[in-house]
Amino acid sequence: MSGTMFQPLQDQIAAIRPARPIARVSEVGRGLVRVGRAGPDWRMGDRVHVRAGDGATLGGEIVLLDAGGAAILTDRAPDGLRPGDPVALAGDRAFCPHEGWIGRIIDPFGQPLDGRPLAAGPLARPLRTLPPPAAARRKLGARLETGMRLFNTMLPLVRGQRIGLFAGSGVGKSTLLGELARRVEADLIVIALIGERGRELREFAEDVLGREGRARSIVVAATSDQSPLVRRRCAWAAMAVAEHFRDQGRHVLFLADSITRLAEAHREIALGAGEPAALRGYPPSTAPLVMALAERAGPGAEGAGDITAVFSVLVAGSDMDEPVADILRGTLDGHVVLDRAIAERGRFPAVDLLRSVSRSLPAAASAGENRLIGRARRLLGAYERAELMIQAGLYAAGSDPLIDAAIRVWTDLDAFMAEEERADAAASFARLGAILGRAGLAEEAAP
Repeated sequence: MSGTMFQPLQDQIAAIRPARPIARVSEVGRGLVRVGRAGPDWRMGDRVHVRAGDGATLGGEIVLLDAGGAAILTDRAPDGLRPGDPVALAGDRAFCPHEGWIGRIIDPFGQPLDGRPLAAGPLARPLRTLPPPAAARRKLGARLETGMRLFNTMLPLVRGQRIGLFAGSGVGKSTLLGELARRVEADLIVIALIGERGRELREFAEDVLGREGRARSIVVAATSDQSPLVRRRCAWAAMAVAEHFRDQGRHVLFLADSITRLAEAHREIALGAGEPAALRGYPPSTAPLVMALAERAGPGAEGAGDITAVFSVLVAGSDMDEPVADILRGTLDGHVVLDRAIAERGRFPAVDLLRSVSRSLPAAASAGENRLIGRARRLLGAYERAELMIQAGLYAAGSDPLIDAAIRVWTDLDAFMAEEERADAAASFARLGAILGRAGLAEEAAP
């Protein structure tokens, strides 16, 4: 027991070297700091310290190694550095998740952001690791209670599922993430706030999450003013925390806001290291980075828990074909699209059901429930196709029985998608069935 308890301290002591080889800065630019000759044991991704002439120390990361030396991206602007300044390996601080992190806000290095001491766990975890073996992973689990009728019925979320939340700015994305954090069945929540505005961190923790949500959450945050190295590390650190508790057999809900900012941080690093721009300015390594993170979530192997994940994506102008959205949509088990037009008419969550998909269906619902979901989608689709004519007064009642039925229930269906669930999924399906019964259209008559 004592050996396990002091393992983090032993690891830190083992990392201390009586002598460290010192390299020297050879070139300073606005993007990278070049080192003329790298140390013999330097590796890609290692952390370094650069000592400026005025005594200030800058942290950084090795992003390029070649025969001529190394290139370092610093954590902040390299103002004050000059050729000849010493550079030494820092040794990456051990990242050791702990039970006491629940209810806390931490940075990507495992340090507290809420001003209180933070205990380290007994075992260090790698920030970048492989997912569980594909053949050993369990299948998706049972449907989860979400507290929202829409997600309890037509867009079910199941244990171990990974979904994308695609939205522009200001359409209720953060509010929906907070609702999921408070209401979804899970043992604990891990939230990665990647590149979030600094003033919104406390607001998200206290107001959006609320007391109930925060009490079972670990928030890992890197604000928008921090280095792209720190912002990228935020996603890896949060996933490492989720994996730590998954390996204890727990069910973890992982929320990432947002994968777009992760990709933008990686783009800054990769382009600075000389990788060519490809997909609308994103380097080719963006897709493997995003997919590797997504694959680490999901069902665990036998004996472990699961990570149910929601990855948010900022889509400018509702462009679902932009690179990050396209990468994630093909990787995940479903996607939820928030629409600005729906938000502007006051319905929240502003989910566009017809553009959203849960790949847990049809397995997550019974045959009868699947029939209700299919019928609701047909009616909503019929209304959307005819909406322009209906609003302009050009549609004549009786022209199409399906559109007539859609008009009768559209208001109730739209309200249904904004309702909270006060009972369970069975009650939601019963209410959905009652609404569809008012359509007055025999099920077999629907195409």
